[in-house]
Amino acid sequence: MADPCRLYLLTPPSPGPDLAQRVAAALDGGDVACVQLRAKEAAEDELLAFAADLRNVCAPRGVALVLNDNAALAARAGADGVHLGQWDGTVRAARDLLGDDAIVGVTCHASRDLAITAADQGASYVAFGAFFDTATKAAPTRADADLLAWWSDFIEVPCVAIGGITAANCAPLVRAGADFLAVSSAVWDHPDGPAAAVAALNRAIADASN
Repeated sequence: MADPCRLYLLTPPSPGPDLAQRVAAALDGGDVACVQLRAKEAAEDELLAFAADLRNVCAPRGVALVLNDNAALAARAGADGVHLGQWDGTVRAARDLLGDDAIVGVTCHASRDLAITAADQGASYVAFGAFFDTATKAAPTRADADLLAWWSDFIEVPCVAIGGITAANCAPLVRAGADFLAVSSAVWDHPDGPAAAVAALNRAIADASN
């Protein structure tokens, strides 16, 4: 039996001094496999400070922490890994910095070829998207659930679905075989707060898995 789909939480687009508190609240709402620190406008010293705070939140809860884009900074931050875009370096270079046991994920948009290449290079996971409209970042491609189904049928490397995912629309992605659902706005913009959002997403995953 395949492992159950789990949440992959992206930090808010503009993290502030309360970042660790907000992430802690989200993690206390239910199961989350990984937190990705994504703060593209922050200076390196700010990122390192955010990472230090998040390590103290994630580690005791058994949640992995990865940094976006920069393997060298992830190594300095003591993170569990890095998420690479297509122009952020190779999987091998990231592992040289972080170690062979590190998490190294790769953005593959909606491309089977990019995903196969990443898997062949030893990526820990590949990320496909965007599946739905998203205001978090500009999405150059649109993916569909058939891509997840094809991947899960033929490739053992886990896949992450990303882009506009909510508790209301995630079921087809779960049923298609997504190993992880990357979420941001669905958590940080939830009217009842991040804990309620994570709880709702976990309920939706469970319902779709039955």
